[in-house]
Amino acid sequence: MRVPYKKNIPLLIFVLFLHISFMKAQHKIPQIQLEKNQVSTAFIEAKIDSIIAILTLEEKVAMTHAQSKFSTKGVERLGIPEVWMSDGPHGVREEISWDAWENAGWTNDAITAFPALTCLAASFNPELAGKYGFSLGEEARYRKKDVLLGPGVNIYRTPMNGRNFEYLGEDPFLASAMVVPYIKGVQENGIAACVKHFALNNQEHWRDKINVEVSDRALHEIYLPAFKAAVQKANVWALMGAYNKFRGQYATHNKILHKILKADWGFNGVVISDWSSVHSTKEAALYGVDMEMGTGTDGLGTTTNNHYQHYYLANPFLKAIKNGELSEDLVDDKVRRILRLIYRTNLNPNRGLGKMNNKEHHNVARKVATEGIVLLKNEDNFFPIQDKKGLTIAVIGENATRDMTQGGGSSQLKPLFEISPLQGIKERYKNATIIHTMGYETGASVYDEILPATLNQDSLYVKAIEVAKKADIVLFIGGLNKSHHQDSEGDDREVYDLPYGQEKLINGISEVNKNLGFLLVTGNAVKMPWVSKTKGILQTWYLGSMAGHAIADIVSGDVNPSGKLPFSFPKELNDNAAHAFGEISYPGDGVNQEYTEDILVGYRWFDTRKIKPQYAFGYGMSYTDFKITDIKLDQEKYTKNDQIKVTFNVANTGDREGAEVVQVYVGKHKSKVKRALKELKGFTKVNLEKGAEKTVTISIDAATLAYYNTEILNWSVEDGTYYLYVGNASNNIVKKIKFSLF
Repeated sequence: MRVPYKKNIPLLIFVLFLHISFMKAQHKIPQIQLEKNQVSTAFIEAKIDSIIAILTLEEKVAMTHAQSKFSTKGVERLGIPEVWMSDGPHGVREEISWDAWENAGWTNDAITAFPALTCLAASFNPELAGKYGFSLGEEARYRKKDVLLGPGVNIYRTPMNGRNFEYLGEDPFLASAMVVPYIKGVQENGIAACVKHFALNNQEHWRDKINVEVSDRALHEIYLPAFKAAVQKANVWALMGAYNKFRGQYATHNKILHKILKADWGFNGVVISDWSSVHSTKEAALYGVDMEMGTGTDGLGTTTNNHYQHYYLANPFLKAIKNGELSEDLVDDKVRRILRLIYRTNLNPNRGLGKMNNKEHHNVARKVATEGIVLLKNEDNFFPIQDKKGLTIAVIGENATRDMTQGGGSSQLKPLFEISPLQGIKERYKNATIIHTMGYETGASVYDEILPATLNQDSLYVKAIEVAKKADIVLFIGGLNKSHHQDSEGDDREVYDLPYGQEKLINGISEVNKNLGFLLVTGNAVKMPWVSKTKGILQTWYLGSMAGHAIADIVSGDVNPSGKLPFSFPKELNDNAAHAFGEISYPGDGVNQEYTEDILVGYRWFDTRKIKPQYAFGYGMSYTDFKITDIKLDQEKYTKNDQIKVTFNVANTGDREGAEVVQVYVGKHKSKVKRALKELKGFTKVNLEKGAEKTVTISIDAATLAYYNTEILNWSVEDGTYYLYVGNASNNIVKKIKFSLF
């Protein structure tokens, strides 16, 4: 039976109303993607507000925690993309399985391995740090990553820290100067740098539970400046929390650190937890964790399968908001920061496509390596070694051929290639005869486990002595490696000496061949009672893909070494400040740890306590000679708002080109508070041809001479007399100049 038309009118009106309402609702959904001209801060912030308004609570909570080992959820119905992260600070890590720590087995994820950050710091070249960061960011972009989990800026407090090789040394000024261009370079590609580990994660031993007690002065003057520079000078887009506790509360969701970071410094990026560093839903919600990662794992090894909905910021967070225990404003702030990250990275319409394994990246890696290698000793001009017929060079030591990009923890890499020191030397030396033997052997590098050696060590020793006898020159290539209890994440070194019987081997070689040079492959200082047995020592770090070529460049003299140590080498372990106060200072008692040395970290300790190091911070030799002369200040008195300008001449008085790093330190005379004798406040790397001379000026803001005043909880610049020190190492000062502030 047909219904009369007039009776259909109300039904038609109702259907039309529903259609119009639906169309209006659809119209309210904002356009997620941006045009290239829509990238102003105001436009993006308004866009973020409009998106938050239409997200469900469940969608918002889902964005704040992991969905896999290295990714977080987007919002499918709106086209908001997932966020994909990758280790690490000196190369993009190989693909990891979705829900396990195994290699995913991809064949297209091999990358360029750049030198570890201790080498970058040793270059004392901020411009080069920018090129390093840009190249690394290009590789991350090509691999379709959004967040690169680095750089690390934890301060080198003790040479026993297994992870020092990932960081930028013992001085906060140097670390700050190097990290800012690195971050800017990475982020120029639309890839977020994630500075880590905030804060006080200065050892691996007991890292997941040790409670650090440190003064406010040491916190602000030593351990936080590089993070502050990353936030305020580099505008870093992400920051990673740390495993340890600080004053009784876990650092990743620490009330004090949260206030410093987001309130005092104005950080507008995301805080990403370290993997399994979250321990409380309430604290994570209140004290600034924006993206929770890795809960249910121990960071790299064991794992709880499909644990993601049980994360502290997953179902427990959702339930707490629905029950009124926590405000929805908390998740809104986290989502706002996450969306800001997304618009800076994978929804950035202006970011490029990236590049990987290209010649430019290999050149940058090689340049960083050659500028970072430090010449520590050169008796009788042992280095450089000329390539000539009739010369036999014995290369002895496992590190001559060992893969140094595997192992070490989360920073391990899968490079397209890694040129070993032996390969690099063989390819460079076409006329000399190169012979090789291992000398010693260790097990493969795996996380949290020590694998035994497979060869007979006595036989290797005997063979090494035989080979050394046949050579005109011996290059011993040893040091540490990336195995557990060496230079590796997860725990610290157990001994300060060279491991694996290397000292015995050095002594044995020196008895049969006095022309012995040592290429020290480490990310840490080591005890050196064997120094007198060598004629030359090169600190070569972990150099990545181009390691062998860079080492051969320096050994042959194709490149003149210009690196300077970014941390002090103590003669004895107890000469180091962290080890001078017993176990409560390092490694702690298993629960608590006291940074008893306070602000006197690294060279500050050696200078102030008049302890002679094996090799000082800022030290490094060259194949040529330099003179620093005509050092003068532009004034004798300054106000606290002035620029202090020191001018000097640098001359290359040797017989070849080279580069010198001139360092400027400042110390307060008769301070009313405890202070170091002097602190680094400026440096510059000066490249000069043979016979050339250059006049250079370094400017220092008088405000940077402040100390952290615990009475007012802010920075104070003292009136009175100061001394400015100019030299080429912390213990080699050319001139000391008096000036005053008022």
